[in-house]
Amino acid sequence: MSILSKLFGSKPKAAQVDAPAGKGTSVDHKGFKITPQPLKAEGGYRIAGVIEKDIDGVTKTHNMVRADTLSDLDDAKQATLQKAQVFIDQMGDRIFD
Repeated sequence: MSILSKLFGSKPKAAQVDAPAGKGTSVDHKGFKITPQPLKAEGGYRIAGVIEKDIDGVTKTHNMVRADTLSDLDDAKQATLQKAQVFIDQMGDRIFD
């Protein structure tokens, strides 16, 4: 990094921020499959994951991303599961509308 970049506060490369940090173990909740996939973000990991459900023989998918960031990857995976469960409880199949 050059001295000018340091002085003027250049930002990290886009590939390093909001990049997938790895999948967690999928969990079933009320017929939905939740797969945590936190994103690497500045200062930690952004809560993110995939919610899927088979409806009339077709697999519907919703990519969930939240603004919350946590410093620990395992904490981000656990928080993703919790947020997705609340989202499913509130929205049901309307998630895919």
